[in-house]
Amino acid sequence: MSAPLPAWPATPPSHDGVVLRRVREDDAAMARELATDPYVPTIGSLPADAGREDALDWVRRQQERHASGAGFSFTIADAATDAALGHCGLWLRELPEGRATAGYSVAPSSRGKGHAAAALTALTAFGWTVPGLFRIALYIEPWNVASIRTAERAGYAREGLLRSHQVIDGRRRDMALYAAVRL
Repeated sequence: MSAPLPAWPATPPSHDGVVLRRVREDDAAMARELATDPYVPTIGSLPADAGREDALDWVRRQQERHASGAGFSFTIADAATDAALGHCGLWLRELPEGRATAGYSVAPSSRGKGHAAAALTALTAFGWTVPGLFRIALYIEPWNVASIRTAERAGYAREGLLRSHQVIDGRRRDMALYAAVRL
């Protein structure tokens, strides 16, 4: 990046019972639960069946994302209890071109309650406060119906299919492209 990222939000983004807050060491338990999902370790830096030290290393990597210029890494937390429910991020390496990507994952014990869509809605609203950002993209494997529903509930539109777009778990995969555009 040619310029530092915008400052961390003074007020944590929130929507419909979730708040996006800084990643903390006590989020390692949530990270360990995420690591039990066979898919999550294939798409990020959290190792499968992460132990405590692996989870703490992942937490530290998330805590460095903003300072390194990668973007904003948030814990998805219950707004009432502050319990960690999952993780999401707004990745800004393409900010000079007005573009970003986003990602989200909810711990298995917290799924099916709308937390991912609420978090993505909050993340997107926060994204529109970033100067110069006009497009946020999501890359979703076509079989991932739950993630597609999350994207659509948060207002993202499908733009197409990117054939053999990304290597996941050692294989090239097709990715459905979803995006939100600031008008």
